[in-house]
Amino acid sequence: MKLPETDSIRELADFWDTHDVTEFGDQLVEVPERVFAHRPTVTIPLTADELKAVRDLAASRGVDEAALIRSWVQEKLHH
Repeated sequence: MKLPETDSIRELADFWDTHDVTEFGDQLVEVPERVFAHRPTVTIPLTADELKAVRDLAASRGVDEAALIRSWVQEKLHH
């Protein structure tokens, strides 16, 4: 069996839910550099009503609330 060749987190998670890394020892290679970089985050206190409004608006646009808020910040920084 071969390791999956995908960048999909969902596909990889599904694969590793049903397989053990010890099955693939001969296919593994050490990667010296960091693969997943830590993204700095900011916590913003919102009221329950504000959070509901953000979630509702995000859902209506088909994005999660973090993506919506990030787009607002980017708009303000670039205008």
